[in-house]
Amino acid sequence: MKVLTRAALAITTFLFGTPVLAQSCSFSMSDMSFGFVNLTSGSAVDTTATLSVTCSNPLSLALSVRICPNINAGSGGQSGGIRRMLQGSNILNYQLYQNSGRTTPWGSVTQPALGSPPPIDMALPLLLNSTSRTVYGRITAGQAAAARGPYLSSFAGAETSFTYTSFLLLAPNCSDVTQNPTQVPFNVTAAVSPTCIVSAQNINFGSHGVLNTAVDATGAIALTCTSNLNYSVALNGGLSNSPPASRQMVLAGGSITYGLYRDVNRTNVWGSAAGQIATGTGTGSLQTLTVYGRVPAQNTPAPGVYSDTVVVTVSY
Repeated sequence: MKVLTRAALAITTFLFGTPVLAQSCSFSMSDMSFGFVNLTSGSAVDTTATLSVTCSNPLSLALSVRICPNINAGSGGQSGGIRRMLQGSNILNYQLYQNSGRTTPWGSVTQPALGSPPPIDMALPLLLNSTSRTVYGRITAGQAAAARGPYLSSFAGAETSFTYTSFLLLAPNCSDVTQNPTQVPFNVTAAVSPTCIVSAQNINFGSHGVLNTAVDATGAIALTCTSNLNYSVALNGGLSNSPPASRQMVLAGGSITYGLYRDVNRTNVWGSAAGQIATGTGTGSLQTLTVYGRVPAQNTPAPGVYSDTVVVTVSY
């Protein structure tokens, strides 16, 4: 008698879901400081900041990570895609860029008027990987009228949202990367320096045979001073260090007396003592102060070219 013994072979399979990808990234951003800036020339001012990224891959899988560093407008806000720093109601325009030529703005998927964020892709075959990116800043040109003092835009809270996700082959668009939002605070600061730029136009009294009547002529002092900056302009006594109305143009042993004044009637002398100094307030734009000169009637010295040098001092 044969006994047939049969056994069932259990065939099983275990279906695992895709492993949880435990990549994680941390970020830090240095403050962007333009320092003290002179805007009276109307030129742009540049500086940089540094974004640092470190990502870990504890599963040791050969994956990559796409990082989307979204930077919004900051506390200063923006107008027409240009970011702003504020000092109370005063505005200083600036921009953040991806490239050293400062042609491609660094922006955010949530505020497209500012531009797009530059994606950062990192391969993670190792447990840890780090990289950094330069953020290029520029205070835009043509802001000579900006008031002096400190300006700030703060990037705290939702003003930055750095998102990232892992991928195998094809990197996703930043508009689709919403995972792992991370806030990365930093500040953008600048201090507009109180500054005056000065130049002077010579005064030429012309050619004369005799000095039996007064001879008048004018010159000019050109000033560009920071907006709302009070200034004063003093003129010294020339090479002879003479009083304002009796300065001396000289040639060899001869001299011609002349005076410099602040008004067309030549009554308010222009010197360096109290009550003799011109004053004004800067606008950030060019201002011109007329210097009124007069050679009074006097004995005529020997023929020749007589001259003097007067030093202009601007205080602010």
